[in-house]
Amino acid sequence: GFLAGNGGAGGVGGVSFATAGNGGIGGDAGFLFGNGGTGGNGGIGGVVGGIGGNGGTAGVFGDGGNGGTGGNSGGKGGDGGAAVLIGNGGNAGRGGAGGGASGIAGAGGLLLGLDGLL
Repeated sequence: GFLAGNGGAGGVGGVSFATAGNGGIGGDAGFLFGNGGTGGNGGIGGVVGGIGGNGGTAGVFGDGGNGGTGGNSGGKGGDGGAAVLIGNGGNAGRGGAGGGASGIAGAGGLLLGLDGLL
């Protein structure tokens, strides 16, 4: 919904003997409340693994989605989704086997961590 709801997970990338498909992006949360969806995992590639999908952005109150894992054969992990105000950023996706780089963790909310708030 517009005000509240979690983002859906991104789809998994297709498998390929050459370059695999990339994972889908996690859906964004509702405007006020909700967590971002998790990015889909990259597909397994014979030559190049697919890139993990990025996590979705959180609502004003909620956590960013986690990045998807890179596909085997060196696929890069997806980036974590950002939190907006009160919430944690999503975790970075791990790189795929065979030298894949990890993604970047999502930014935390602007007010997260202030003394006494939580």
